[in-house]
Amino acid sequence: MSSSSSSIRPATIAAITVGTVVTGLLAYAVWFDHRRRSDPEFRKQLKREHKRSARAAKEDAESATKEQKKQIRAAVERANEEGFPKDPEEVEAYFMQEVAQGEQMVQQGADHVEAALCFYRALKVYPNPRELINIYDKTVPKPVIDILAEMIAVDTSIPMRAPSDAGSAGSGLE
Repeated sequence: MSSSSSSIRPATIAAITVGTVVTGLLAYAVWFDHRRRSDPEFRKQLKREHKRSARAAKEDAESATKEQKKQIRAAVERANEEGFPKDPEEVEAYFMQEVAQGEQMVQQGADHVEAALCFYRALKVYPNPRELINIYDKTVPKPVIDILAEMIAVDTSIPMRAPSDAGSAGSGLE
C-alpha cells in the first residue's frame, strides 16, 4: 500500500484555499451590488457613511492647516528672537549657511516648515528681499515656497522694496 495515493499535496491545498477565498470575495461583491441596487435604505446608509467620512477628512485637513500655521508662527517668532547678524562678513556667511542648509533639507525631504525657516532666515539678512524671492520662486519646491510666503505674511518687517542704495557696495550678497 502506498501512502502517497491517499495524501493531498500542498499545492492542491493552496489551490483549494485560493479558490475558496476568491469565490467568497466574488460572492460578497455580487451580494453587495445586488443590495446596493435593490435596497433604498442600504443606499441611504452608504451615502450617510460617505458624507461622514468626507466631513471627517475635511475636519482633519482643517486642523492640520491650523496646526501648520501655529508651527509657522512659532518658527518665525523663534527666528526673530534668536536675532540676525549685523556685521557684513557675518551676514554673508550666515546667508550662505542658511541657504545651503535649506537646500539640503529640501533634497533630504525634511520637514517643509524647517526648510522654509532656513530660507526665511536667509531672506531676513539679504539686502534685496524681492530679488531673492524671485530666485526662490524658480529654485525652491512649491510646498516650501508656500510656507515661506506664509512666514513673510506673518513677519511684516521684511522690506519688499529694493533699497535706495542698491548700487553701493553693501554686503557683497548682491
